[in-house]
Amino acid sequence: MGIISWLILGAISGWLAGIITKKNPKMGCMTNALVGIVGAFIGGMLGTYVFHWGKVNSFNLKSIMISTLGAVILLLILNGVNKDKNN
Repeated sequence: MGIISWLILGAISGWLAGIITKKNPKMGCMTNALVGIVGAFIGGMLGTYVFHWGKVNSFNLKSIMISTLGAVILLLILNGVNKDKNN
């Protein structure tokens, strides 16, 4: 996948993760893309080494689901860190 595909996949999966975690109104387009790209990395690592689902290496529904799962995990971790920081 090229850089443009990663950006599009990241934007879609970051946006979906923001909707799932109800953080979408607070996130902008660039944040969605960044969260989605990092989520694709996290989801790809989990999918490959833990669940043996395969890699995120093409633009398809499986890759969107794996990267969205990783982005949701990332947002939940960040939300937990921010809650601990505020207490």
